[in-house]
Amino acid sequence: MANLTPELEAERVRIEKIAHDVGLDFFETIFELVTYKELNMIASYGGFPVRYPHWRFGMDYEQISKGYEYGLSKIYELVINNDPCYAYLMEGNEFIDQKLVMAHVYGHCDFFKNNQWFSQTNRKMMDEMANHATRVRRYIDRYGQENVENFIDVILSLENLIDRHAPYSKSKIEETKSRPPYRANAPGRLSVHRDYMESFINPPEYLRAEAERASQEQSFEQNHFPPKPVRDVLQFLMEYAPLQPWQQDIISIIREEAYYFAPQGMTKIMNEGWASYWHSKLMTEKIMDDSEIIDFADRHSGTMAMDPMGFNPYKIGIELFRDIEQRWNKGQFGKEWNECADLAEKKNWDRKSGLGREKIFEIRRNYNDVTFVDEFLTEDFCVKNRMFVYKFNKRTGQYEVDTRNFPMIKKQLLFQLTNFGQPIINVVDANFNNRGELLLVHMFEGVEMQPDYMRATMQNLYRVWGRPVNVATVLDKDRYIVHFDGKDFKNVLFETQKKEDLPTGSDQN
Repeated sequence: MANLTPELEAERVRIEKIAHDVGLDFFETIFELVTYKELNMIASYGGFPVRYPHWRFGMDYEQISKGYEYGLSKIYELVINNDPCYAYLMEGNEFIDQKLVMAHVYGHCDFFKNNQWFSQTNRKMMDEMANHATRVRRYIDRYGQENVENFIDVILSLENLIDRHAPYSKSKIEETKSRPPYRANAPGRLSVHRDYMESFINPPEYLRAEAERASQEQSFEQNHFPPKPVRDVLQFLMEYAPLQPWQQDIISIIREEAYYFAPQGMTKIMNEGWASYWHSKLMTEKIMDDSEIIDFADRHSGTMAMDPMGFNPYKIGIELFRDIEQRWNKGQFGKEWNECADLAEKKNWDRKSGLGREKIFEIRRNYNDVTFVDEFLTEDFCVKNRMFVYKFNKRTGQYEVDTRNFPMIKKQLLFQLTNFGQPIINVVDANFNNRGELLLVHMFEGVEMQPDYMRATMQNLYRVWGRPVNVATVLDKDRYIVHFDGKDFKNVLFETQKKEDLPTGSDQN
């Protein structure tokens, strides 16, 4: 297949058959044999060698390359969620490495195809990425590299401001490729049928003056928009910010790619755990021979190693799947198990249910990291895997166990996984204070936003919206609206209003 050597191709065919025989179901998988420089380049592009041109990919390439050259890191496998799936093997790796990677890749491909959180992803994303690159290069030729690249910089800083659950409440993410209908009826605006005539027929200064005049003639209540909080900030900006068509298209490109990559972040523990579970099982039981066991153990242990103060999704994922399989094989679940108070009986509990394999396939199909950890992470599992909360002791200069309290450990882990540990932001008013200002609300859940990140994000939102930006949040345990007018920041404390009057960003205004 592709440019594999005859030996690798024969092994690929054998491993593919073994994977099918154990119940894995995946798209056709195409393996490419590449040099380490080519693999580093592909990895810097997020796995797609056909991405649009941008300086950050070069920066990522330098970082990955130096990590390889200095012996700090090494890429063993890279696989793309696509139909067909594409995977890359690196020239120079030992034969045992290539076999391990193939087994691991087939586990990933099974997960991509069958997990419900990937069901709404574009299965022809390799072609779509090439299309995106063509469109961006066309804009660079027309509007200049600096203009386009600077705008991409701004939007990339906002790419996490999407509603990651929106694709599952709709059959398809609604994409807006052209200006929404309301724009044609904006004050003083004339319809334009040729993009290049936009700035001549509708001068921006004139439209801005007309919009300000119209806003003064209407009350805040009449102009309150959107009627409900909007979590997909990128789509809101794409549809309602004063942008040129090419800028709208750039947002649509980055937004589409953000939605494509979102399920990978939502299932990192499960996806890596599932692939590691199957490469371990297939390698030890069906693929490798006795002479390879030491080399396999070396590679596998290196992947599974977890620092006491760190978090390794490979390790947590594989151990959780193994724990679940064992528990369901022994019948350690359900009402009778939960109500058993006899520790000796629980220790020897074995109903020989044999439901473990069926259960892990069910989990692979329906869960994401949050629901996976929430339902199946137990106190016994945390103790067995030494999952504690650590903190730095300034007196001793060392990290020490802060708590072994299971509910606290689980709560902290779930918080880190929810929305990737990033703040949840909603647009609640596009005409705040009846001045065309943008008001966003941080759904505060106990952790304050980092001021530097918040200010940088507001500055970039201002560059897109073109008007002052406001963010309602909590700072030092008090509720503020942080205001940015393009030059200065100002924090407005809710001193004269009840705290519950601050917008919450929920579905009710």
